[in-house]
Amino acid sequence: MFSIDKKSGRLNEAIQLESPNCDARSVDELSLIVIHGISLPPAEFGGQYIDDFFTNNLNPALHPYFEKIKNLRVSSHLLIERSGTVKQFVPFTHRAWHAGESVFNNRHCCNDFSIGIELEGTDDIAYTDIQYDILQQLCKCLQKAYPAILKQNIVGHCDIAPGRKTDPGESFDWQRFKAKLA
Repeated sequence: MFSIDKKSGRLNEAIQLESPNCDARSVDELSLIVIHGISLPPAEFGGQYIDDFFTNNLNPALHPYFEKIKNLRVSSHLLIERSGTVKQFVPFTHRAWHAGESVFNNRHCCNDFSIGIELEGTDDIAYTDIQYDILQQLCKCLQKAYPAILKQNIVGHCDIAPGRKTDPGESFDWQRFKAKLA
């Protein structure tokens, strides 16, 4: 269902939105997928606030929480909305700013060698069936394009930044997700 243009680093089927919050990668081989959860405002879904946040267009006057995050410069490669819509903010050929201070298998700076996928959701509200289906399809596509991404190299933000991050949270069903990757 999904395909990647390896030269441009674009997912052909995604809605393309350009985030300025990225830079050149320091490695060529991608070997990690980091799954995140995000909602803006917290625990509210729909709208364009996540898009605005990743493109530095979030209006802090629209919600008190936005005032707290107005100076953050973050991005992710992909966002899977609750409806299943997929958006791409950063090409895979570039480093998105999604992981922050992080470590995986004794390698620091996970942004250097990872792809960040955001799920619209929260730690304690169940993700949608279509999000699981799309995420599984995307991960299979990414594994095909980037063979160093092994099944065990698909982790949550909580796994690479323990104590600092909790997403995708207890509501994410890892067993369900990984069962279809086998």
